[in-house]
Amino acid sequence: MARYITEVSGAYDAGVKAMMIFRLDRYLRGGDHYSFNQEGFPAVRFTEFREDFHHQHQNVRTENGIEYGDLPEFVDFDYVERVARLNAATLASLASAPAPPANAHLLTKDLENDSTLTWEPSPGGMASAYEVLWRATTSPKWEHVQRVMNGTRATLQVSKDNVIFAVRAVDRAGHRSLPVVPVPER
Repeated sequence: MARYITEVSGAYDAGVKAMMIFRLDRYLRGGDHYSFNQEGFPAVRFTEFREDFHHQHQNVRTENGIEYGDLPEFVDFDYVERVARLNAATLASLASAPAPPANAHLLTKDLENDSTLTWEPSPGGMASAYEVLWRATTSPKWEHVQRVMNGTRATLQVSKDNVIFAVRAVDRAGHRSLPVVPVPER
């Protein structure tokens, strides 16, 4: 989901640049997204890069002349608007896209340098093609794409040991589903 939002952020000028953080959450506090992740739902957290701890994670009070608490006068409504725009663009992209392909697998039964992926068609019949994505295990973003026009199987001359794969559905207008990382199959 975070990679999808980052792609949308790059495609639409929402006024805010999405940045992926590769940790579950911040220290000494949690985000609302975490409980959804624990239940298997894709979820992300949007937050200011540099939080003001006088106004976040505090009860409303005044101590030594300093106002504490999450009060409307301390909200950056321009930032909230930009995040809402990015959320709307992401939701519109997801709503326009076909469903992700089902039951994606990476065949791992043989020792070989090629990689074969299989999947079931995207439910709903909106997909006109699929894309196999891959990236180095050290890369945060998808680096390569191979389109598959017919069928639900692709063999690439890429070693499965060196990359992370995903498959996504694409409709005739170019809308793309969330990528699905295949499960290894022996």
